Amino acid sequence: MILRRLLTLLAFTATAAFSTVASAKHDEAPVAPTELTIVRVQHEWRDAASFKRIAEYFDGKEHNGGEALRRSRPEERSGYYFFVRIKNPGALRPAKAALQVVTSTSAQPVNYEFPVTLRAGDTVFNIGLTGADWPDSEQHPVAWKLDFVADDGHILATETSYLWEKPVTK
Repeated sequence: MILRRLLTLLAFTATAAFSTVASAKHDEAPVAPTELTIVRVQHEWRDAASFKRIAEYFDGKEHNGGEALRRSRPEERSGYYFFVRIKNPGALRPAKAALQVVTSTSAQPVNYEFPVTLRAGDTVFNIGLTGADWPDSEQHPVAWKLDFVADDGHILATETSYLWEKPVTK
């Protein structure tokens, strides 16, 4: 269990370092200091046991380790999770995370919404499709899109998987 968490942390760190180097472009305009940034999104199946920490054995309550945990079915822990790191240079604000997922069983995206609070600075969200919303540990999304949406409806930040939109042909 501890080895798995260490390997996962190592993979997240390596992926973040690679994606930062790989995505740097010289012709991009600098990001305005008030814009929300999705630093990275990683996703995987997680069993219920992976959420249990030592403290839970003593007090019976789930401890999230500082992550903002959102589940489509809060009473269920096992599911497919999107691990999202957000950078918010602005003030604290309420919003929603709107996740659309295409699976191998349906070409139409399934929509999920989660209320979130965007703190100033960095926030880590663990957004899970749990219980009947994602019962198969062997299934992976074909494509996905994640929007962070302000209360007034405008999109603050978006991240998509490679297959979300078909490439433009010339």
